[in-house]
Amino acid sequence: MNYGFVKVAAAIPQVKVADCHYNAEQIKKQIIDADNMGVEIITFPELCITAYTCADLFAQQLLLEQAELSLMGLINDTRQLEIISILGMPIAVDGTLYNAAVVIQQGKILGVVPKTFLPNYKEFYEQRWFTSASLSIDNNIRICTENVPFGTNLLFETSRTTFGIELCEDVWAVTPPSSNLALQGAEIIFNLSATDECIGKHHYLCSLLAQQSARCMAGYVYSSCGFGESTTDLVFAGNGLIYENGSQLAHSKRFCFEQQLITSEIDVEKLRAERRQNTTFAANKGLMRTQEKAIRISTKPTSEKELCLTRTFDMHPFVPKGKALSERCEEIFSIQISGLAQRLVHTHAQTAVIGISGGLDSTLALLVCAKTFDKLEIPRSRIVGVTMPGFGTTDRTYNNAIDLMKSLGITIREISIRATVMQHFEDIGHNAEVHDVTYENSQARERTQILMDIANQTNGMVIGTGDLSELALGWATYNGDHMSMYAVNSSIPKTLVKHLVKWVAENGVDTESRATLLDVVDTPISPELIPANENGEIKQKTEDLVGPYELHDFFLYYFMRFGFRPAKIYMLACSSFDGIYDKETVKKWLSIFLRRFFNQQFKRSCLPDGPKVGSISISPRGDWRMPSDASSAAWLKEVEEL
Repeated sequence: MNYGFVKVAAAIPQVKVADCHYNAEQIKKQIIDADNMGVEIITFPELCITAYTCADLFAQQLLLEQAELSLMGLINDTRQLEIISILGMPIAVDGTLYNAAVVIQQGKILGVVPKTFLPNYKEFYEQRWFTSASLSIDNNIRICTENVPFGTNLLFETSRTTFGIELCEDVWAVTPPSSNLALQGAEIIFNLSATDECIGKHHYLCSLLAQQSARCMAGYVYSSCGFGESTTDLVFAGNGLIYENGSQLAHSKRFCFEQQLITSEIDVEKLRAERRQNTTFAANKGLMRTQEKAIRISTKPTSEKELCLTRTFDMHPFVPKGKALSERCEEIFSIQISGLAQRLVHTHAQTAVIGISGGLDSTLALLVCAKTFDKLEIPRSRIVGVTMPGFGTTDRTYNNAIDLMKSLGITIREISIRATVMQHFEDIGHNAEVHDVTYENSQARERTQILMDIANQTNGMVIGTGDLSELALGWATYNGDHMSMYAVNSSIPKTLVKHLVKWVAENGVDTESRATLLDVVDTPISPELIPANENGEIKQKTEDLVGPYELHDFFLYYFMRFGFRPAKIYMLACSSFDGIYDKETVKKWLSIFLRRFFNQQFKRSCLPDGPKVGSISISPRGDWRMPSDASSAAWLKEVEEL
């Protein structure tokens, strides 16, 4: 099973200018190497059979004949290979010369795509030799004794994907041919190119390809010529680049003197999910009524190859790496602050009431409140922090809660819930020694009642602390910590919460607050509803009960963002967490994730307002609308059969 991945390659062969036989030999070697690696489609640079820098030699009959003979040799030599190869060469048609891409597979030419936009400015003067595809009236041409489809509107269909082709300058145009091809079904675009190197051009090129792949919601495979091309006036660095919906998957080594083969796997299943969800993509199809309809060409069926992923998938898809993490934290924090500020201004709330447990989520919510009040120029004393010690509260979390509230300068209220909850147990006839769901939820609901009543007392609003991961798993007490008047953390996953708290500790608080925040980051995650152990330490650790949040966040990302089936999520998780969790562990928690996600939807159907900060939200008014009684049977069955 390939799970929707298509293995592609961008080849950069060594060439000799105008030596078609030599060039074809190098191309053949790379095709064979790529086929041995399981590559399904490989593309080569523009005019790779002759070399791009032949200049006026393109007018020589001998060169054109040698190019065609070399193509025939490549077709014959790769006849036994299933791989699809895309080659660049000059093609003469009825006295007209085109710069074209030739698609071959198993001894057959599938089609020829001519270049549309011929650069004729600065260092380029292609119109001196070639004619634009826009001037062609041919739909078929004869080449290598075959009549083959010819045009810019060709789509090639394999058993796993549909792809289209454009050449170099085409992607620099205002409306690239690939835009039309993508709207008509192309999931991967291959670009045969000859881009020379100038200062700053590479960075611009990468930005251009990233944007076009994102705009088309497609894979984009780019191969540009390198060492061996004439350096009379230009230098070619050999750019091999592979993108997937705006993200770079692989790249070549620039200015390399050796031939290169750049490979990766494009997830066309993910691209299809993106297109299905983005209705703007479908709306654009209506504009194609005036465009030439694409001609679909079926390739020969290929055998199912064993999937060997070379690309990696981050264990923590919600958490960016390096410098981007700090930038992301700042942006998220700003979104949270802006959302809360608008709600406070609109409601004329005099206070913000928040339960402070000494844990990560309430700490982040408190920091958002403090920064929001600062920005609105409201005294922090109008933030009412309420710590409510219960049966499972430990000294560590209690002290951190008190220390943090003091250092941030908010109003502190301490209200023990022990006596009240014990009275409640007596009223409903519950044995306090039975630490079941009633025991736990009674505490959570008592705390929520206290917060709501204090908000009424102070003409304020309760700020929710629950995060995205907890809401996805339903790890919240219905009408307890599940409820608030504005939930600032509701679309932030647990794996990102600690980074946000740490970022504030390092960038936005005093030394005393920083020390407390860093200890909060290091504290085990717990609802603290069960009494501590004999050493006064946290006994009830959430991840021991519900599973590792890093796994659940991984499952959540691919389940909601792309609609992946359990088998694919499992495969990606096993690959990403190899050496950390074994396959049985991944399977166990995936099953629990799916069961809880489906069963706990009723809690998400009535969530309080809160700002969306990332690509995923489970607000019933926004990203996620799911019936509370949907069956999880099909998903759980697939997990069982893994």
